[in-house]
Amino acid sequence: MFTVRIMDFVESLSDSRAIWIISDQVLRSSSSIGANYRAAIRSKSARDFLNKLKIVEEETDETLYWLEILEKRRIGSGTVLASLIQEAHELLAIFVTSIKTVKSNMILRNSKK
Repeated sequence: MFTVRIMDFVESLSDSRAIWIISDQVLRSSSSIGANYRAAIRSKSARDFLNKLKIVEEETDETLYWLEILEKRRIGSGTVLASLIQEAHELLAIFVTSIKTVKSNMILRNSKK
């Protein structure tokens, strides 16, 4: 689970003020990915599903941003961080593709009415 891997990584970081702030941000955004995806799966309509998926996309992109900041500062294990960044890119690609598919399906449904 992506969020658990982020938690493990963040717990390995130092306790400086700057690191704490970024760690808090990456924890919040990464945990929001799973929570909002879960909400999307349970949505009642295609429009609601799409809106929740857009939130998931935004939170994934924000998580990626904070991970890239850590990478630029060479903070934490390079191998673990690189793996998390790769996974975030993959998740982002999946969510973007899903959003495009949902939009296309909504357009198709509307054109058949």
